[in-house]
Parts: sequence; structure tokens; C-alpha cells
Amino acid sequence: MPAEIERKFLLRSDEWRSKVTESRRIAQGYLSRDPERTVRVRLSGEKAFMTIKGKTEGISRTEIEFPLPLETAQNLLPLCFQPLIDKTRHLVPHGGHLWEIDEFHGPNTGLIVAEIELEAEDTAFARPTWLGDEVSHDFRYTNASLSERPFQEWQRPA
Repeated sequence: MPAEIERKFLLRSDEWRSKVTESRRIAQGYLSRDPERTVRVRLSGEKAFMTIKGKTEGISRTEIEFPLPLETAQNLLPLCFQPLIDKTRHLVPHGGHLWEIDEFHGPNTGLIVAEIELEAEDTAFARPTWLGDEVSHDFRYTNASLSERPFQEWQRPA
């Protein structure tokens, strides 16, 4: 099975902004947010995808992604749990890896996280100076969780 091995971090500074090689706006929604299996629809520019992810074990999980016709994705997004995730993904190469830095908008404004996909859970990587605390094991920072309880609501009682 295809696997996603990902670590997620907060950022300690904006130094990364000067190293961005590409940025793109992403809209995504969830048809299922069940921790055993999430089903996501994503629009990124003129491309659309459906992604099915299995239960996270450590920092790994099964991930199956396939392209969707743009019109199909546009018709599926209104069926997704609301609010949709609205973010800009910035790509930043560092130390032989490609970092994906997601800057959230809408109800998640104020949250910026950096992700790195690895070959194995114990793969070593160079930590950029702008990298902050790791949040890989904090479920609140998953996009599925952010679509249920947005970042701006975290300071309010549940």
C-alpha cells in the first residue's frame, strides 16, 4: 500500500518566505473525517484530486490519491463538511528535501505549518533555522481536524 510519512512543525520566523520557489492556493474539503479513513477533495489551480487516507500510526498512514475532473471536484466540494480548508501552499527546498508550508486563510487564519514527507519514519533531515516546535502527533493540526474545529476557535471553550 502507498504510505505517507510526514512530520509537521510550527514556524519560529518568516525567514522561509525569501526561499519560496512556488506558491499555489488550495481549497479542500472532507467527505469523511473518520480517523480510521479520511476522504478529501482538493482543488489546486486547474487540477483536482481525491485522496483517501487510512489511520495514522506514528507518523505514517496509507494514502491513495487520484486525479478528478475539475468539474467533478467543483461539484463535490459543496457536499463536504464546512468550512472548507483554504490555504496557500508554499514550496521551500532545504537540505535535499522539499518543505511544504501551508499558510491558512478564513477560519484558520493565523496558522502556518511546515510539513516534510520522508522515505521512512527515522529518515534524518536538516532542520531549517525557521523551524519551530513539532506538532506531528497533535491531531488538532491535521487539515481534517481544522475543518471541524478551525484554528481561530481554539482560544474559545469547546
